[in-house]
Amino acid sequence: MKKLMTAMLAGAMSFAAAQALAADKLTLQLKWVTQAQFAGYYVAQDKGFYEEEDLDVEIKPGGPDIAPPQVLAGGGADVIIDWMPAALATREKGVALVNVAQPFKSSGMMLVCRKETGIESPEDFKGKTLGVWFFGNEYPFLSWMSHLGLPTDGGEEGVTVLKQGFNVDPLIQKQADCISTMTYNEYWQVIDAGFEPDDLVVFKYEDQGVATLEDGIYVLEDNLKDDAFVDRLTRFVRASMKGWKWAEENPDEAAMIVLDNDASGAQTEKHQKRMMGEIAKLTAGSNGALDPADYERTVKTLLEGGSDPVITKEPEGAWTHMITDKALQ
Repeated sequence: MKKLMTAMLAGAMSFAAAQALAADKLTLQLKWVTQAQFAGYYVAQDKGFYEEEDLDVEIKPGGPDIAPPQVLAGGGADVIIDWMPAALATREKGVALVNVAQPFKSSGMMLVCRKETGIESPEDFKGKTLGVWFFGNEYPFLSWMSHLGLPTDGGEEGVTVLKQGFNVDPLIQKQADCISTMTYNEYWQVIDAGFEPDDLVVFKYEDQGVATLEDGIYVLEDNLKDDAFVDRLTRFVRASMKGWKWAEENPDEAAMIVLDNDASGAQTEKHQKRMMGEIAKLTAGSNGALDPADYERTVKTLLEGGSDPVITKEPEGAWTHMITDKALQ
């Protein structure tokens, strides 16, 4: 009997090991460092949603020197998270990125100005210095300035662009009149630095009519011709959206899961819980399938960029419902 039980246990262990070995591997490259901006993916991993889909997902954090499209093109990832302006600009330059899912419904991008500068409306940007993120994050800003007819090479009739690091120092040190922020991150860093909301003038891209789609899921177009890859991707999107909806409903717990995955130890509980609360506002209303109207609005905004638009022609094949149609049925 003892031998039988031992054999059965060994068989069960071998079966479990075989199952683990059989899990399909998939590598996800994030746009930025581990934080609640990506909570849905960490939740899906922590809660076993990927495992339920027979997936072994590696989540690679991003950073200031990491460009997700380059990682994808170089074979360092199967899937990336990126903003649509950067993805469409990259596609026009020859790297055929395709949006296969869109967890973020709304834009969290803002320009935050010190009220003491006298800026009350976008018309007051003339002659001012504005902090701007680069590495693909500059496209929404440049498109907005083009819509306003403001040159970005300095001068009294234009704006001076300060290449902003991923911090709020230029506003605190008065190197810039306004800086780029996200509703869920840098704005609160400004508040934590001692500013009161009444000390600031905030311009949300959503309110200015120039909002473009942010964190979407992208792959290389050629990979969508591979049935095995499409199957893996479908399971990944299904599990990821399950993770996002769980995070929306359990924001504080989701923030703690993010903290557990932050190898740098740089994040704080207060900031991540606050961030997750704001992120949930941006993912609300999305089931993961890209809304064609949101896509068309983004493309229209980018094309109408005056003499220097972000993209120069209507993209073709830049998105598909093929994956979400299968994943969300």
